[in-house]
Amino acid sequence: MASNFWSKLKKPILAMAPLAGLTDSPFRILVKKYGAAVLYSEMASATALFYNPQETLKLLKFTKTERPYVVQLFGSNPEHFAVATKIISQKIKPDGIDINFGCPVRKVTKQGAGSALMANLEKSRAVIEAVLSNTKLPVSIKVRTQSGRVKLKDFLKNISDLKIATIMIHGRTLQQGFNGPIDLVAIKEARNYFSGIILANGGINNRSDMLSVLSETGAGGVGIGRGALGHPWIFKELEDPQFKISFDQIARLAFRHSQLMFKQKGQSGILEMRKHLCWYVNGLPGARKMRAEMVQVESLADIKKALSL
Repeated sequence: MASNFWSKLKKPILAMAPLAGLTDSPFRILVKKYGAAVLYSEMASATALFYNPQETLKLLKFTKTERPYVVQLFGSNPEHFAVATKIISQKIKPDGIDINFGCPVRKVTKQGAGSALMANLEKSRAVIEAVLSNTKLPVSIKVRTQSGRVKLKDFLKNISDLKIATIMIHGRTLQQGFNGPIDLVAIKEARNYFSGIILANGGINNRSDMLSVLSETGAGGVGIGRGALGHPWIFKELEDPQFKISFDQIARLAFRHSQLMFKQKGQSGILEMRKHLCWYVNGLPGARKMRAEMVQVESLADIKKALSL
């Protein structure tokens, strides 16, 4: 059995939650620099890896500085998961594999994947078994508090005998999507059905949110998702209440992010950076005018000018 890195991390664990199309290598490098203890890949399709793995393998590449790094898979076919898990373990060699049972996005759920898979107890169990049987890496899962008629406790009872290292619980139901209150009671009660590490996720945007979620749920850490967009230093703020960042530092960080994107993806990386740049300037003086410039940048020189560097 490969070493379970999860058990060696200091508590509370601060994890960068997976975000499709956003938590790529450049972004992960930055959040790691600011204190994220665990990094997840973007969501990768088990079916794509089964049929034509090359593009997806490119998406999952990472640098040594990003460890511990966990690859997250989504899909609904246990056979696809079995093959995808073998490919990931051999070719990518991450520190862990995660299965997505939490994504509420329609194009994912209509394939019976993400949180739709959580609602199917028989198939979700078969998927976990397929992954466990095909890797020595620690396996984790990401879930919601409810999907369809299946509540989190039903889901966990159904897999309680399987060797899962960690669960990240998004404290909302499938129906809620990304809005509305977090169900802290459901996260706390998960401990009755699961003995591994529990990470609370959803609606954590600052240190006081984190402390309150940890104290109410007893979770071993948190997963930060959208709270890190345009704000990769959030992990430092969660750790250190004294940490402050200046406008100049934010501008330099946004430019560093742009350089990493250009280095890894060329021109398409610059176009992808537009949305990140808009998040970086959110809430800053003159943000509206800057955003109008950000959405038109086509080169590193344009970005430098837009950030007044």
